[in-house]
Amino acid sequence: MKKTLLSALFCAATLAFTAPSFAATTSETQGIQASPEFYAKANLSALKGKKIGITIQSLRNAYWAGVMAALEDVLSANGAKFTIVECDDKSAKQVAQIENFISSGCDFILVHPSDAAAVEDACAEARKQGIKVMCWDDPMTNTDGNWILNNTNLGIAIGELAGNFINEHYSTDKKAKVAVLGFPQTKILLEREEGIREGMKNVADGKYEIVASQAALRPNEAQTAIETILQREPDCKVVTGIGAGPMIGADEALQIATNGKIPEDMGVFTTDVTKQQLQHLSDPTYPAKGIIGFEGSDVDTATSCASMFALILENKLPEHNVIRGVAPITKENVEKISSGMK
Repeated sequence: MKKTLLSALFCAATLAFTAPSFAATTSETQGIQASPEFYAKANLSALKGKKIGITIQSLRNAYWAGVMAALEDVLSANGAKFTIVECDDKSAKQVAQIENFISSGCDFILVHPSDAAAVEDACAEARKQGIKVMCWDDPMTNTDGNWILNNTNLGIAIGELAGNFINEHYSTDKKAKVAVLGFPQTKILLEREEGIREGMKNVADGKYEIVASQAALRPNEAQTAIETILQREPDCKVVTGIGAGPMIGADEALQIATNGKIPEDMGVFTTDVTKQQLQHLSDPTYPAKGIIGFEGSDVDTATSCASMFALILENKLPEHNVIRGVAPITKENVEKISSGMK
């Protein structure tokens, strides 16, 4: 099967994880916690000669474009044949893509669902045909394995990273003014935002005041939000957010407001791992101070994803749900992470 990568446009990131809501929260989902040791158990030679179909919500998202480019390399290096397509966040289109993968004789299908409920039946049919199916993001039923995040814990990690920064620069007598950029319209992102609030309270209770909370998913939305917030709260110097868009947009707004002379008590903290975020983290004219990442770089995430493929293909996945790990990225390790980005 000729490999294809459709519309892989490296535009500004919106968000890596925008799956629709489902009955249980991701924090309630039971599963095995992934680790480097867990992925090391996979034998990537299991990928050799396998036909793999991959359908993603959108490849116009910087995070997904980078990870999929790295996954192409890993799959090619291990002798797999693959097709990568995007569904443009349209569930009917994604169902048709899965059906095409079935009819073309794929051995394995990865789905990053636009609507998990909408693709359950198609995935069930694939499994009836003997095809292994993996879901990225949602705890689906008709799969052989799900690779998911605990979004509450991810938010807590972001909040604690920001809280530690607040502890360094603020006190109960000099409270930090904090803006929270979320997207409560999407259930998992609301979980993430609530986790951010919990994390800050865990480590810096009494040393900050949330002066603004606004929905902002894309960089332009985040930049406009922070510019508006600064008009009424000019001393707002700490921003937390649920993805790459909030960091990139907040960074631009604060860089303009300070003429690139970032005070030491100003910081932006979010998640996702994109090249632009890492560049900001390395550039002292931007206020980016910390990112909660996942497996590491694009290459690290792609290799871990391919390891999931291999474990599922060899029926060695110990539990249906695998919970991805998270780890901070700061100026101390940004260079190492950057070296593995696409």
